Amino acid sequence: MERADVEPGWRVEGSDGTELGRIEAVTGDEDRDIFDGVAVAASALAHPRYVASEAVGEIFEGKVTLTVDAAAFEHLPEY
Repeated sequence: MERADVEPGWRVEGSDGTELGRIEAVTGDEDRDIFDGVAVAASALAHPRYVASEAVGEIFEGKVTLTVDAAAFEHLPEY
């Protein structure tokens, strides 16, 4: 799968296998095929965290794996 295929609602896992939340938004410019990153919400009430494209690892149908673990995810900026 390609980064352009990522959709809101997909599960997100850290590099340590911990489920971190769900994709809330995909950032970039779809018309120009630019992928900047994703906003990941750990819960319905949590503020989403911004994950830059450099921290996005493997992409599978319905799931994105990050290159950062759960501890590092907690220190990412809010979206």
